[in-house]
Amino acid sequence: MAISKQTKAELVKKFGKNEKDTGSIEVQVAILTSSIKHLTEHLKSNDKDHVARRSLLVLVGKRKSLLSYLERTNRDAYIKLIAELGLRK
Repeated sequence: MAISKQTKAELVKKFGKNEKDTGSIEVQVAILTSSIKHLTEHLKSNDKDHVARRSLLVLVGKRKSLLSYLERTNRDAYIKLIAELGLRK
């Protein structure tokens, strides 16, 4: 259930400092959010896919920990990121 290279490149360009900035927290959260949306759509039609459900929970937990770190270290970037991605606090 991976996202395409093109989608990932667009997210890196939008949220990163440059085209090769894949390690910043903003980019990681954006990529995780895209994967979470993709898995959520998959699970709507395949409700018995427990492996995908567990993968979704792992991704949500990872995104939550990255967001809490960003909130502790750079509150302004955190507020801007959740507004751009449409996430709840």
